[in-house]
Amino acid sequence: MKKSRILSVAVGTAVALGFSASALATNGYQLIGIGQYAVGMAGAVVAAPDDPLSAAMSNPAGLAFLTPQAAFSAEIFNPVRKTNLGFGEIGSHSNVYGIPAIGWVAPAFAKNWVFGGGVYGTSGLGVNYLQNLGSMGYAQAFSSITFMQMAPSVAWKVNDRLAVGASLNIAAEQASFQQTFTQYFPTGLAAPYPSAVPVTGGINLSSPSWAYGVGATLGVLYKVNDKVTVGATYKSPILFTPLTWQAGAQNGPGGITGNAGQYSGHLNYPQQVALGLAIRPIPQWLISVEGQWINWRATMNDFTLYGPWNGASYVQLPMHWSNQWVANIGTQYDVNNWLQVRAGYTWGSNPISNADTGSNLLFPGIVQNAVTVGATQKLGMGWKLTEAYMHAFANTITGGVSPYQQPGQTLMTPSATLSENSFGLQVGYDF
Repeated sequence: MKKSRILSVAVGTAVALGFSASALATNGYQLIGIGQYAVGMAGAVVAAPDDPLSAAMSNPAGLAFLTPQAAFSAEIFNPVRKTNLGFGEIGSHSNVYGIPAIGWVAPAFAKNWVFGGGVYGTSGLGVNYLQNLGSMGYAQAFSSITFMQMAPSVAWKVNDRLAVGASLNIAAEQASFQQTFTQYFPTGLAAPYPSAVPVTGGINLSSPSWAYGVGATLGVLYKVNDKVTVGATYKSPILFTPLTWQAGAQNGPGGITGNAGQYSGHLNYPQQVALGLAIRPIPQWLISVEGQWINWRATMNDFTLYGPWNGASYVQLPMHWSNQWVANIGTQYDVNNWLQVRAGYTWGSNPISNADTGSNLLFPGIVQNAVTVGATQKLGMGWKLTEAYMHAFANTITGGVSPYQQPGQTLMTPSATLSENSFGLQVGYDF
């Protein structure tokens, strides 16, 4: 295989890795819920927000029906990732991440108006792969992305049944990634390569870069009666400033090379729509269902990397994500005055097809089925404690041709596998 082909495909997989690294979640790279109440309900909270985090992040209209309160959540996230480039299955060395979140709601400037919001962050995301390619050499892949969002929100309780709300989504993201291929050269190779000295090339944008973005969420919540509530939200795209890196020479797709200088690219967050229905068959039992549509195709179809490329001003790195449909169902039961228990299930269509496995090998957001359980204990004097556990079942995609396929070699079919676990603890206080 020519070195340029190996390096160019390595670039494509690196970008798919580096910018789906926040895919530490079940819906592409979006968490199923923010806060442990939302996680325990499997994200089905658009029609049943119950704390500042689930309201501000899923449906800001829900803030209008909450009493003044605050909540802090801490979650440990454990994705297990494996990939096969055609030379045996390997796993990532980074498998544990922390996810903090804080939310609040308080009276605002007029009667029936409230101000609230939340801040959440996902830190330490990414992978660290080292793939031995036998006599060809080895591939090294590293990525890290941090996504943080602040959502100041207002909500208006129009009457006892109807509320509307809006959030301003202020976001920051940090990203760095490296995908390099080291090729072994045989002894006796002519200059400039010394005898038996390996040569390394590829993409190395490992200096962290920050970008900042803004978007909005609009929500409505309507209580049809004491038993039925409906909710809906629209989240606009979050448009970010470009990520920029000062970097040395690069090897791009199709054999394109780049000189030392500044490289940049945009990674925006997709728009989405959610509709929910909450039913209380009896006062102490809640059933909530929700459907979501996430416009991944608009942000994850291709990644355009601008820079001092030779013969071009940019290169496009294909990922070919499709839009995603998500269905969530959660249930909660009030055991007594101080204990609530809940459970849920979520399913999402796979945004990555088998045919695109080779372009998304290193960190695909491909899990489709997850179950959750959770509980809340009301401790008295306004304090409450909430826990949740999530397990996303392993899913594997297989197809296409390995990015390290060598001409004349037996066809190698790439594959990628992902499963997830998380456990979180949340402390709340009613003022």
